[in-house]
Amino acid sequence: MTSITIRSNKHEFSADLYDTPTAAAIAKILPIQGTINRWGGEIYFTIPAHLPLEPDSRATLTPGELGYWPTGLAFCIFFGPTPASKNSEPKAASPVNIFGKINGPLENLWQIKEGSPIEIELIDYL
Repeated sequence: MTSITIRSNKHEFSADLYDTPTAAAIAKILPIQGTINRWGGEIYFTIPAHLPLEPDSRATLTPGELGYWPTGLAFCIFFGPTPASKNSEPKAASPVNIFGKINGPLENLWQIKEGSPIEIELIDYL
């Protein structure tokens, strides 16, 4: 299993990557850094990856899921309702490739502000 660490300011999260083409492609470009954009209960930032939409992509997610948004070339972390949501489920602006999930509590993601730095590092790659 491939695991990553996500850091922004004083907050740190671990996540497991799924066995998908998107996860493998993202693992290969780590570590990466960026500047956070917020869209309700979604954090996203542009990464240097041009990946196609996978057949099982979707716009409705569960809290903690990681997605790659091909439209914006973005790494996305979904943890709560977004402006596109009709209920408490996170909803992307358009379908994303689901490639992983954060382990543990998500509450501190609400504390991360727009414009904050973010860094993603590989923990292990088997």
